[in-house]
Amino acid sequence: MASTHLVILGERSALRWVLTEQRMAFPAGRMRQARAVHEGDEVMLYTTRGCFRSPTRDVGRVIGLGMVATPVSVLSDPVRFGEREFTTGCDIQIQGLALYRDGLNLRELVHSLDVFPNPRSWAAKLRRTTLALPAQDAEFLRRKLKPYLKPYAEAIAGYEELPAAPSVPSRDLSESPPGAGRQT
Repeated sequence: MASTHLVILGERSALRWVLTEQRMAFPAGRMRQARAVHEGDEVMLYTTRGCFRSPTRDVGRVIGLGMVATPVSVLSDPVRFGEREFTTGCDIQIQGLALYRDGLNLRELVHSLDVFPNPRSWAAKLRRTTLALPAQDAEFLRRKLKPYLKPYAEAIAGYEELPAAPSVPSRDLSESPPGAGRQT
């Protein structure tokens, strides 16, 4: 039986990458979370209130709905966002996306969600890459999210304007052949 995962995105260049590449990645050291995600699982994309670097203005929102399209595997070229390296990942197929800076405000719904047993400390559960949702929570959020969702092609333009982070594999610097890049 397929599961539903809330994919937590807290950095705008990572959000851009996830949406434009229709892929998701897991940081090194998060293999347990990565192994819980399977081809055919549903994903709900969530942007934290700090994702757009304006936490006093923004709120955390569920912005998209999709499906895991491939098994999670080791990336041949890990990607980097800030100081974090992401070593495993999978393809996703985004089935619906909210317009840029729109979406379902999660904070207003935490009292109705079983995944947050203590509504006062709900944000602490989001300090991870993914959060598995109980079936009843997934159904509730899917129903509440539906009015915000547009076809991918209609909604992606606003997100494409976000800055792209260089997703340079770490080995580009550390595995260069001796003398590479030196001028004599």
